[in-house]
Amino acid sequence: MLAAGASAAALAGAAHAAEASRAPFGTLADGTAIERITLTNGRGIAASIISYGATLQALEVPDRAGKRADVVLGYAKLDDYVAVPKYFGSSVGRYANRIAGGHFTLDGRAYTLATNDGPNSLHGGRKGFDKVAWTVVSVESGPAARVVLRYVSPDGEEGYPGTLTVTATYSLDEDNALAITYEARTDKPTIVNLTNHSFFNLAGEGSDTSILGHVLTIAADAITPVDETRIPTGALRPVAGTAFDFRTPTAIGARIRDASDQQILYGRGYDHNYALNGTAGGTPRLAARLEDPASGRVMELLSDQKGVQFYSGNFLDASVAGKSGRVYRQSDGLALEPQLFPDTPNQPAFGSARLDPGAVYRNRAVYRFTTSQR
Repeated sequence: MLAAGASAAALAGAAHAAEASRAPFGTLADGTAIERITLTNGRGIAASIISYGATLQALEVPDRAGKRADVVLGYAKLDDYVAVPKYFGSSVGRYANRIAGGHFTLDGRAYTLATNDGPNSLHGGRKGFDKVAWTVVSVESGPAARVVLRYVSPDGEEGYPGTLTVTATYSLDEDNALAITYEARTDKPTIVNLTNHSFFNLAGEGSDTSILGHVLTIAADAITPVDETRIPTGALRPVAGTAFDFRTPTAIGARIRDASDQQILYGRGYDHNYALNGTAGGTPRLAARLEDPASGRVMELLSDQKGVQFYSGNFLDASVAGKSGRVYRQSDGLALEPQLFPDTPNQPAFGSARLDPGAVYRNRAVYRFTTSQR
């Protein structure tokens, strides 16, 4: 059973105003200027967000000795985000994860999407929200430093109906909690599923340490098993007694090479949606806990969503170098993406991804950082 860690604020002394600053981060080919907004608190956390893809570009976190390291994968330059997109830290949509066959039906009308992941549509298509410039709406310092970014997706973009107005709000407080809140509104019925696609390595993205030694806990009794194209079958499979059981703290590498489990073979590791315990849509509840035993860094993920996609970085293939100059290899980072279940628009048993005019879509995730003792 997951247990929330002690608040960093309780351990770290007097309050300190969190600060926000902004700086240029390059220019797109069409002349659009991209900004980098950095949120810092008084306890050693610094989060940098770029307006291209509303992307978490860097996240510095101290270890148990107070030494800071950047714990998310990404690039140092805008040109690399444009030329070699890998979803590093990006905001993905309109529909995060996969839609089978690149099609869905809404109110009796069939819609066709780009199939950019084998036979399926992935993360919004060929030019999803990760590959566009967002507008910086506001930047604020205070008890929680924050930045609000907005993107307006026109009707028909990437095949989706309705003009969708989306905001992404990043905030950092003195409890070492980085919150990401997505909201969306539409002018006609559509489907929406947004998430953040950060790749974490709590040892540091520039370290020579993979995430296989990280200890993970996920508050889920079941996964949605997939077929060979990684589309859910529609079933719920209990994790008990399988390689997917992270209900108690377990090293990620302990069972990742379990070739007896067909699901591991389909994903080349973990690339599966966990059906989170508890009620979705209310106050974010503890969904996952990640710990790097060597550095002592601990990250707790709180979410108000139905599911969380756990991806163990199986397709990182040493083809790109990150901010530190080190190439990213298989399992050099992992993603924990809170969201609706994959392929929900085609699987009514999973609920609904529908958004109607007058309604507001929300997804709030909180990444809370502490340290453990040896």
